[in-house]
Amino acid sequence: MTEPFLTNDAIVFGLLMISLGFVFYTESKTTGFWPKFYKIVPGLFMAYFIPALFTTFGIISPEWETTNAVGETVKNSSQLYYVSSRFLLPAALVLMTLSIDLKAIFNLGSKALIMFFTGTVGVIIGGPIAILLISIFSPETVGGSDFDAVWRGLSTLAGSWIGGGANQTAMLEIYQYNPKKYGGMVFVDIVIANIWMAVLLIGIGKKDKIDKWLGADTTAIEELKEKVSTFSLKVKRNPSLTDFMIMLAIAFGTVGFGHFVSSYLASFFDNLVSGINSETWRNIFTFLTSSFFWLISISTIVAIILSFTKAKNYEGAGASKLGSIFIYVLVATIGMKMDLAMIFDNLGLIAIGLVWMSIHAGLLILVAKLIKAPYFFLSVGSQANVGGAASAPIVAQAFHPSLATVGVLLAVFGYAIGTVGAILCTILMELSATL
Repeated sequence: MTEPFLTNDAIVFGLLMISLGFVFYTESKTTGFWPKFYKIVPGLFMAYFIPALFTTFGIISPEWETTNAVGETVKNSSQLYYVSSRFLLPAALVLMTLSIDLKAIFNLGSKALIMFFTGTVGVIIGGPIAILLISIFSPETVGGSDFDAVWRGLSTLAGSWIGGGANQTAMLEIYQYNPKKYGGMVFVDIVIANIWMAVLLIGIGKKDKIDKWLGADTTAIEELKEKVSTFSLKVKRNPSLTDFMIMLAIAFGTVGFGHFVSSYLASFFDNLVSGINSETWRNIFTFLTSSFFWLISISTIVAIILSFTKAKNYEGAGASKLGSIFIYVLVATIGMKMDLAMIFDNLGLIAIGLVWMSIHAGLLILVAKLIKAPYFFLSVGSQANVGGAASAPIVAQAFHPSLATVGVLLAVFGYAIGTVGAILCTILMELSATL
C-alpha cells in the first residue's frame, strides 16, 4: 500500500503500452534468443508478467495510501483495470464474437461443460481438503472462533473461485467474516488466482504436447478455428479508416448500450432480490444485482445477434485483431494487480490457497485424461470458475480469437451457480475445521 514511483494513470498506461510493444516486437523476431524464449514462455504470459514486475518493484501499483495535510490516511487507486474491464473487455468480446459460428460452438460437445463442472467440484472439495491437510502441520492457520474463524473467510474465496465478485460479496454477507481480516482473504484470492492463471498461460505454449499426453481429440476445436479463418480470408480486405470507425462504433455503441441496460437491470433485481424473505435464497441470487454480470451478458448477446447480420463481414477488416488489442491491454492491467512479494506476507493462508488450487488442478487433469478432453477445455473450464468473465476470455482467445465466446459463456454460467457451490463448499470447510 506504499506510494509507488508512478501514480499518474496516463504515465502508467504509457508504461504498460511500452511493455506490450516490447513483447510483440521481441515475439516477432525470427532469429537469435527471442524465438527460443517464446517457444517456452508465451507472449500473453509476458504481457501479464512484466507489469507484475513493475508492481513488485514499486514502480506502479493498483492502490496505495497517502497522508493528507491534516494527517489523515487517504486511499488511492489506479482506474486502469476498471476502465479495461468495463470498457475494453466488453468491446473486445463484441469484436471477437462478430464472426462466431454458434453451430460450430455447440459442436464442441459436452466435454467443455464436463470440464467446467469438474473445475467447480475441484473448488468445492479443494477447500475442506486443504483445511484438513494444513491443520495437520499448522492448526492455528485454520483456526479462529466465531466471526474470526478462518473457514468463514475462506467462504469468500469459494464464492470468487466458482462465480465472481458478486458471489464473493454474497458469501461475506452470509457468513459475516470479520471485515478487518477480510483484506487477507482478498490478498490470497489475488495471489493464488493470478499464479494459476500464469500457469495456464504457460501451458498454452505447450498445448500440442499436453493434448498428445491427454490423448485429446481436438477435431471440433480445429474445425471451429478453420471455419472462422476461412471466413476471415473470404471477406478479407484492406481496412479503411471508415472500417475502423464503424467497428469502434459497433463495439463501443454496444458497450454503451450494455452499461445503460445493465444499470437498470441491476437496480431492478436489487430491489427484487432484497425483497426475498429467505436470506439463503436472497444471497443465492445476489449475482443478478451485479451490473458487471449484466454488462458482459448483454454485450455478448448483442454481439451474437450481430453475428447473423452483415456486421459479421467486419472480421475481414480485422475485427478480432482489434478486439485482441483490447484484451492485451486488459491482461497488462490484470498483471499490474499482482505484487509477487505478497506471496511472503501470509504464508499460512497462501499455503491453504496453494493446496486448494492444486486439488482443483489435479482433478481437472485427472478428468481430462479420463475423457480425453483437450487442454483448451481444461484451461477455459478452470478460468471460467477461478477467473470469471474478466479472464476466461483471455485464456480462450489465446488459443484463437474465435474461441473467446466459449470462455464468456462458461464464465457467465459460473456466476449463476457460484453462490450455491460456495455454500456447499463452506459447509464442508466448517466440518473440516471442527473435526
